[in-house]
Amino acid sequence: MDTMKTNSPAASCGKDQGSLPGACGALAFPFVPTQQPNPVRYSRMEALQTGTLFPGLDLPFKAAIQARTKMANTALAELMALDFAIDELGLYLVTHAQDQEVLQLYWSYIKLANEGREKYEKRYGPLTQTTLTPEDGYAWLKDPWPWEEGVGE
Repeated sequence: MDTMKTNSPAASCGKDQGSLPGACGALAFPFVPTQQPNPVRYSRMEALQTGTLFPGLDLPFKAAIQARTKMANTALAELMALDFAIDELGLYLVTHAQDQEVLQLYWSYIKLANEGREKYEKRYGPLTQTTLTPEDGYAWLKDPWPWEEGVGE
């Protein structure tokens, strides 16, 4: 005896389909590639623009978006690129903790980002609300904002 109700959404979908709200859709089998130790990496700025540090994870459909998001080479853009690369390397190290070359690169990027952030904030002001600026009071609300055009060039 068939126990599946014929009025259920799944019953009206085909054999290779699953139910979606108001429709049926093709079933998918996701695949996540496994990275090998010490993979090829983009430069920090290229990684920020492509959305990944690793060319093997670059998605071709993003080319149109990438063409529209070229960033000016400013101090702020460099800090953003460093922070992005640090996040990507940290994610990689979660599964490849023994990769000493990437670990050294990770720590060197953290050092560069800390030094760059300190220089940037001395010149332009705090980048985050939590940056302590006792001598300036609550400096977060003072103009110009870090992302405003012309800042950090």
